[in-house]
Amino acid sequence: MNAPLLERYRDRIAGVLSCYDRMVITGTLPGACHHAGMTSFLNAQHIRIFDYPRFAEPLRDRIRARAEQLASAAGARIEYIAKAHLRKEDVVTAVIQARGDHPGLVHVISAMEACSSYKPWHDKRTHQTFLRRTSGKCLHYYFYFIDAELGLVYLRVPT
Repeated sequence: MNAPLLERYRDRIAGVLSCYDRMVITGTLPGACHHAGMTSFLNAQHIRIFDYPRFAEPLRDRIRARAEQLASAAGARIEYIAKAHLRKEDVVTAVIQARGDHPGLVHVISAMEACSSYKPWHDKRTHQTFLRRTSGKCLHYYFYFIDAELGLVYLRVPT
């Protein structure tokens, strides 16, 4: 794991910019990242489609509880930012100036932001019940940490 990043992932890297300032790595939960997949999952688990909100609630609560545990264990705090004009990077920079730039969890920011979601739907014409994609707002956590090799990194987790 100590090999430089470019060497470690050489077979997966298509090109290199000589002076990059950030990398964006995204991931999803296959099957749950689209409405048809989540509908199939609920059906396979014998969970009623209209029970989807009740099914998702404990998962959301576990994410929130774990975020609080991680922040507490690292001596960091979760800061809710309600103002869109406030830059998260500025907030984290101030925290780093106060705590130092040693590796570890620096700060956790939470914010209400747009997100994709699902809503239960029953099609009266086809008599099929399924989840439909919808948009709304949900709480997102931004875990900012300093990695010894990569520097400042954040992980965004929607709830």
